[in-house]
Amino acid sequence: MVTIRLSRVGKKNHATFRLVVSDKRKDTHGTFLEQLGIYDPHQEPMKLDVKTDRVKHWLSVGAQPSDTVYNLLVEKGVITGPKKVLVRGKKVETPAEATTAPAAEKPAAPETATAPAESAPVEAAPSAETAEQPAA
Repeated sequence: MVTIRLSRVGKKNHATFRLVVSDKRKDTHGTFLEQLGIYDPHQEPMKLDVKTDRVKHWLSVGAQPSDTVYNLLVEKGVITGPKKVLVRGKKVETPAEATTAPAAEKPAAPETATAPAESAPVEAAPSAETAEQPAA
């Protein structure tokens, strides 16, 4: 599988990155198919130079961007869509997924809440009858 991802270059404590297209199984420091741009997060504002026509070409051919590259391309406006939420390199539920999951659980909660409420008066009635029988 071909991916668009970041390759770290630059000095110690001042990393800059290349956006490269390479095979997912290969090392990012090895050979790559094409360099698509550079990313420097230390500049104010951050520097992101991208060859948009080449990125669109590779995406149309079937290359998959890494999650970080996807977020950078969305921020730059090269591709459209919501950003992916990441926590230390791991995906987390997006707000859209979080709103659909509780909605599916909400109908189940009222059914369980009404069933005990209906059974409570039924249980109370037989206990009252049993209390009257020993007294009579």
